[in-house]
Amino acid sequence: MFNKSLFLALGLLAAFSQTAAAQDRYGDRPPVVVSPDLAAPWVIQLGGRPARPAVDPRQVAQPRVVYRQRRGIFDSRPVQPVAMRPAPIRSRLEPQWLPQIVRYDTQERPGTIVIDTNNRFLYLVMADGQARRYGVGVGKPGFEWAGVHKVTRKAEWPQWNPPSEMISREAAKGHYLPARMEGGPENPLGARALYLGSTLYRIHGTNAPWTIGSAVSSGCIRLRNEDVTDLYARVNVGTRVIVQ
Repeated sequence: MFNKSLFLALGLLAAFSQTAAAQDRYGDRPPVVVSPDLAAPWVIQLGGRPARPAVDPRQVAQPRVVYRQRRGIFDSRPVQPVAMRPAPIRSRLEPQWLPQIVRYDTQERPGTIVIDTNNRFLYLVMADGQARRYGVGVGKPGFEWAGVHKVTRKAEWPQWNPPSEMISREAAKGHYLPARMEGGPENPLGARALYLGSTLYRIHGTNAPWTIGSAVSSGCIRLRNEDVTDLYARVNVGTRVIVQ
């Protein structure tokens, strides 16, 4: 009898100890861990909080505000970081229209300009059978011409005075040209101009660089602004120009 009572007591004690241990194990429930990608409503139902994003929005760099004084006015507009600025639009030309040194056999003296209107190239003759070649735009059909002249004047950022014939011709198409346009980036003559003889023809820059390699002008020879600036620095008044 004593032994049976002892065994019963030991059994009850073991059962009680296991129950207590189980309760202690789950006394503090582990937190619910959820992915920050999961929807917040059912997270709240679980008694937890939506997980915080990995980056605190308050720590994200904001555009820096610089106060600039312009004509006595302080400008507090945010300065846009360089990486956020839209990339400038650039014209893309085929490689053959870009300046390059090429073999060029000619009897003309170094320093002479030869313009091949059929192939849309301008050659600045160099010594040793070489030439500096530029892609150009030339006269459109009906405005082609050929001849030999000299550079009689040079101008930086020239003003444009379209001839009366051009003004009338364009007006008939619904295009109204100004009688005069000051030099600048929007001017069709571009950054530089080389005037040919006493004619109205020029070698000049352009505000439409994508037209290089095409027959689009009223007879003038156009280059990209960076190319005509380079040519301008290499050519003097009196230079012989052959248009063929």
